[in-house]
Amino acid sequence: MGAAVTAVSSNGTYTFTKPNRDSITLLAGLGVEGDVHCGETVKHRSRVAQDPTQPNLRQVHLIHGELFDEVREAGFDVTPGQLGENVTTRGIDLLALPTGTLLKLGDQAVVEVTGLRNPCLQIDTFQDGLLKRVVGRDAEGNIVRKAGVMSVVRTGGVVRPGDTIAVELPAAPHKPLERV
Repeated sequence: MGAAVTAVSSNGTYTFTKPNRDSITLLAGLGVEGDVHCGETVKHRSRVAQDPTQPNLRQVHLIHGELFDEVREAGFDVTPGQLGENVTTRGIDLLALPTGTLLKLGDQAVVEVTGLRNPCLQIDTFQDGLLKRVVGRDAEGNIVRKAGVMSVVRTGGVVRPGDTIAVELPAAPHKPLERV
């Protein structure tokens, strides 16, 4: 099976989780139509408090469904949309993509991967102990963030569960993802 969208989610109000939808519409340069994080400048509360004029590099949040399988094995029950993502995927190693990767979602929409999601303490409010499952350390002691990737919309379009995902890597040398 190739890479595919398994769920899409959005919410017009600030809550940790986002309800699943039949489809979402991506707007070029803005994000998910009707989503609280849609806009050219930052919308995440902590970033707005720092500098509300910063560009919004977190317009669309993608999480790999394989993460839900991993945390389920540790006793956590997490389903699409519950960690606040807009697009849940399967069959693509999102965390291994370099910065600047283009993802074509379905027939038209294209997002550019900007970096890793930096999970916050709200994850433990959602399910106690979950934060340690989505942020850890590797053998060398480096922080490993597993809660998905952030992106900006380059080409708008409708995205639905079942849509295929095509990957276009940027020109080498590739820059590893960092938190945004």
